[in-house]
Amino acid sequence: MFDLVHAMRTRVVTSAAFDGRILAAILFEQTMERDVQGVPTAQYLWDEKQIVPFLKVDKGVADEQHGVRLMKPIDNLDELLERAKRHRIFGTKMRSVINDADKDGVTAIVEQQFEYGVRISSAGLVPILEPEVRTNSAHKDEAEVLLREALQRNLDGLPDDAVILLKLTIPTQPGLYGSLAADARVLLVLALSGGYSRDEACKRLARDPIMIASFSRALLEGLSDDQTDEQFNAQLEASIAQIYDASVNKSSGS
Repeated sequence: MFDLVHAMRTRVVTSAAFDGRILAAILFEQTMERDVQGVPTAQYLWDEKQIVPFLKVDKGVADEQHGVRLMKPIDNLDELLERAKRHRIFGTKMRSVINDADKDGVTAIVEQQFEYGVRISSAGLVPILEPEVRTNSAHKDEAEVLLREALQRNLDGLPDDAVILLKLTIPTQPGLYGSLAADARVLLVLALSGGYSRDEACKRLARDPIMIASFSRALLEGLSDDQTDEQFNAQLEASIAQIYDASVNKSSGS
């Protein structure tokens, strides 16, 4: 099964459409350990495409408590980070989930993200912290305010020379995370597509003045294995162009 998955990922990253509009790509552990056109995947991305490779390091999420789903323990983190460095990986990504506006739950989510983030930074990689607020949450906007406050508290505890990225759900209130983006320790504030279609995610992203896209599911929307190369590349080109435009051309329109 993973051979088929890797074949599709290879088709995406080797496409001419997968170009300089893309800053980075997040790899799964098995993807990192495989090759693209005879070259280790991370090396191919950088050498052939000048795309920065990141590695997903979380092991999924635990059962819900206090309105959130914490990450499962990453028991092999140190060994995984050593392998990542051998593969010339620049940074990591780890996801947890916020289902509701529970202050204790949101606090626990963010503290866990930062605890692992500090370990990752100490190992010489740059962490992407991804506490995702579910787009269908009944109290999404309230959860996002709690998240911003918890992120700011933990960010204030980092040394001045720390560097992290944040990957967050596009907030109901555009620009909500502006104060985080303005902090010198935050390299970028990235937007995940969550449960939105690509069209809806891009519409919301274009209204947010500080976020740029880090879409996976929305990027691959419309692609299929049975498409001809011409069809596949045309669809990928259209998707990337739409997402790139929403990331760089901002408007206050509805």
